[in-house]
Amino acid sequence: MARHGFAVAACVLLALFAGCASTPRPPAYERDGALPNPPADLERVPDAEPRVEPIRSGGANKPYEIDGRRYEPATGDAPMRERGLASWYGRKFHGRMTSSGERYDMYAMTAAHPTMPLPSYARVRNPTNGREVIVRVNDRGPFHPGRVIDLSYTAALRLGLLRGVGIVEVERITNDDIRTGAWRRGRDGTAQTAVARAASTNEAPIGAAPATETTATKEAATAGATPAPSPDTPAAALSSPDTAAAPATVPVAAGAAAGFWVQLGAFRQREGALGFRQRVAAELDWIAPLLAVFNDASVHRLQAGPYASRDEASAVAERLHDALKLVPVIVERRTAVQ
Repeated sequence: MARHGFAVAACVLLALFAGCASTPRPPAYERDGALPNPPADLERVPDAEPRVEPIRSGGANKPYEIDGRRYEPATGDAPMRERGLASWYGRKFHGRMTSSGERYDMYAMTAAHPTMPLPSYARVRNPTNGREVIVRVNDRGPFHPGRVIDLSYTAALRLGLLRGVGIVEVERITNDDIRTGAWRRGRDGTAQTAVARAASTNEAPIGAAPATETTATKEAATAGATPAPSPDTPAAALSSPDTAAAPATVPVAAGAAAGFWVQLGAFRQREGALGFRQRVAAELDWIAPLLAVFNDASVHRLQAGPYASRDEASAVAERLHDALKLVPVIVERRTAVQ
């Protein structure tokens, strides 16, 4: 009887295990992820365009509780900056209603945040690759420890975060920023100040010209020529979008590897080049490891590189142009000097 009872118990256990092993996985529609055959050219979907929208104290902005944790959304037009993990949500919620009452579109430039007032606009930056986007925040989430924002599929794609969660920097764009246009200053909101501070020092860069449009610039653009220098402008400071795209010929500096380099400025004093390098590195951390100062006789050049191709260097030059309001010059070095 004891043996018989043991055998029965063993059969029951085996049946239970067999039942667990044969339990089907949840159907695909209950799992989140990407949809098959996404639209083409999602990388080119433009950023959300910030506009002033009223913030209501009730509705989507009233306090709520998820998994025993209470959240109190902000209801004022206050700035908000965070650094943490970002995730994204897709097909499981595609077409469903968001917390703001709008339908979620995983291919739009939107995001969810647990406490940011709805609706809001935010600049989200991936410090690993330097990419950033502007999204419209119209939903609540994420509700996982350490995560600060849930991105749409397209926003995550543009930031290079589709493979999983990643560190991001989030900055809310206030209505005052929208009214004054302050949100347009540079791609990271602060990079423009590096040039402004450099201009206030005794030693300004002489190898990269400010991209500010002047009367002379307008006249030169009309005539298809490089702007004429003013009496107090060094000739070396002149540059144009055309010269920025073409390789420049400069002596190969000691320690410079062969390839394409993006020149941000040239200085008569080495202290000026080092100071400008420090300012740029502090505000554009994605370029900081690539910055170097090379001595060329009486000129000290601040450059970033090297890059394997001219196209790659041109893409970096365009990003620096947008962020620093400078017109960089691309320099090709054909031989590495040890």
